[in-house]
Amino acid sequence: MKDSLDQLNRRLLQFARERDWEQFHSPKNLAMALAGEAGELLEHFQWLTEAQSSQLSPEKREAVALEMADILIYLVRLAERLDLDLVEAAWRKIEINERRYPAEKVKGDARRAEEYE
Repeated sequence: MKDSLDQLNRRLLQFARERDWEQFHSPKNLAMALAGEAGELLEHFQWLTEAQSSQLSPEKREAVALEMADILIYLVRLAERLDLDLVEAAWRKIEINERRYPAEKVKGDARRAEEYE
């Protein structure tokens, strides 16, 4: 299955090792690169209206997809370097959010958890 995170992780690890780049892939450097790529993603949406942000041109959608891919790549590399299971962590976080934001209490309300009484 070409789309699994494990396979992606293995391919990224191979890519880095073939280029002797693991020496540069410290958690600090990867986190900084991740933040930079997130900023590049934001640039594609800056100044767009809500409607425009949902109706990107094919060229803009491709540019956004590649920025999102950069983010995913750095996130997967960071998880590998820290020996974290991203999928398992995501499932845990969903469970935490389900408790913090019970649907019957927050439906249709976008406030943060701290803002609820």
